Amino acid sequence: MSHPGFSGALAARQAIKPRRSSLPRRKNAQHENNADLELKLGALQIQYAELQTAIGDAAQVYRRLCAPRLVRRGKFEIASETFAVRHVPGDFFAVEETGGEIVLALGDISGKGLGAGMWTTFMVGLVNTHASANPEPHTVAARINQDLCRMRAVAPLASLFLARLDPFTGRLDYTNAGHPPALLLRAGGELELLSDGGLLLGVVPAADFSRGTVHLNAGDVLLVCSDGILESVDETDQEFGYSRLEAQLRGARTGAAGEVLFSVLGAVQDFAATRPLVDDMSLAVVRRDSR
Repeated sequence: MSHPGFSGALAARQAIKPRRSSLPRRKNAQHENNADLELKLGALQIQYAELQTAIGDAAQVYRRLCAPRLVRRGKFEIASETFAVRHVPGDFFAVEETGGEIVLALGDISGKGLGAGMWTTFMVGLVNTHASANPEPHTVAARINQDLCRMRAVAPLASLFLARLDPFTGRLDYTNAGHPPALLLRAGGELELLSDGGLLLGVVPAADFSRGTVHLNAGDVLLVCSDGILESVDETDQEFGYSRLEAQLRGARTGAAGEVLFSVLGAVQDFAATRPLVDDMSLAVVRRDSR
């Protein structure tokens, strides 16, 4: 028989008996979690740095493929610039010399970022290969179109303004494959839109492309751009458009090709203000010396 006082004292001792704390175990688990997160964060930082390096390398390859920012041939200056909305642009401008003539190509590959940028290497290669074999712009465009159509499952659509310039006579043969018309501003103030050509590249395998021909005389300025220039929007969602482009070209036409280029780019930038780029932008200006 148990004594009532003894039983009560035992129960009280058991009630106040200290329990082993789980706090150190929780601290150890938290420490292990923090260490694991730090390792993962370090790995992600390394991967991010490697990705940025790869993007930088791709941008350098793109720059080497495209024309220098300023090219001078005889009485002609050719200035160009391209801006990417993400990483590497899908726009390109290339200059190739063949047989004493200059082949100019400004293209816009559908899409944005690295996906479109990866195709610029392929497109510039096609332009150079076909122009070397036959520099007739409409023939080059037709052959590039056939190449893209054969790869329809993977190849993007593209627009292209392609021209062949004789730097001695000023004759310019061109074709426009679904690209915004180029602006030819004469020294006397007359404006011509160069739109002869055909469809976007990569749509119809048997598409025909027509050839247009003009002569660049002393003081004439040719401006070619991608739709990213024309479709830049301001804070009220109005587009820059052809009328503003023409007005800026007229205001700057007496300057050198580089001055005309940066005047137009500055106007687009001022127009868009704080609005981010919505598409890649490329611009090329060809000017014949007025002397």
